[in-house]
Amino acid sequence: MSHPHAPEPPSPQRLPGIQHILAIGSGKGGVGKTTVAVNLAVALSKLGHRVGLIDADIYGPNVPTMLGATRSPSIIGDNLMEPILAHGVRFISIGLISPGDNPIIMRGPRLHQILRQFLQQVAWGELDYLLIDLPPGTGDVVISLVQTVPLSGAIVVSTGSAVALEDARKAIAMFLQTNVEIIGLVENMSQMTLPDGSIIDVFGAGATEQTARQLKLPFLGSVDLDPQIRTSGDSGLPAALGGAATARGQEFLTIAEKIIARTQELAAKNGVVMEIS
Repeated sequence: MSHPHAPEPPSPQRLPGIQHILAIGSGKGGVGKTTVAVNLAVALSKLGHRVGLIDADIYGPNVPTMLGATRSPSIIGDNLMEPILAHGVRFISIGLISPGDNPIIMRGPRLHQILRQFLQQVAWGELDYLLIDLPPGTGDVVISLVQTVPLSGAIVVSTGSAVALEDARKAIAMFLQTNVEIIGLVENMSQMTLPDGSIIDVFGAGATEQTARQLKLPFLGSVDLDPQIRTSGDSGLPAALGGAATARGQEFLTIAEKIIARTQELAAKNGVVMEIS
């Protein structure tokens, strides 16, 4: 039923100085979405880009731990929060404001308010890429996001399991229904290589790439299941810091390079004029 007097939804507004805003989502929790988001932010920075990261997973704000920086942000001119800088990445998270083990209990409108504050009331400065680590699932945080800022695209993270991919397809449909282009799919925890060189297929390696082909979407790459990724995240030293000198670092660099190329491709297709600073 239509409501002729209902207010129009707000139009998304560009953030000054930020070239591309990319959402990173997953259909379900537990697939390593935040791990991928943090490492891709570090990889993009290592490739010479100015990178910001918003931890929009309000109920599970793990980015501060993974980046090894937990101090509260300062308030600077015009009542703006100053993002924390870690490993070349500027980031903000509710985990910096409400640290520790206390649960964050709030309802939808408050979540939307926090997201808008992280977008509009943080002194991001000049950025080439602002990544947004979304909550898992297909909640209305994405609706709030697309109503606030124009997105350059979305990256969907999944394991190769049938259950995870079933939910990943829902996340893809959610982005497409909100007119957000899909940058591509990433398969996390793809396979595990043992010290003797043998390989264990834990979650169904290759199934995410097959799904991307079926949906005619780009496959950005896969990241192996490696305890070193977990330990590096726990210690605040993301695996991507290893760069091309390590296998996992190279995997994240390769995915980041594909993200850059795909983002530029979509910008050209949509007639976006790049600003030179």
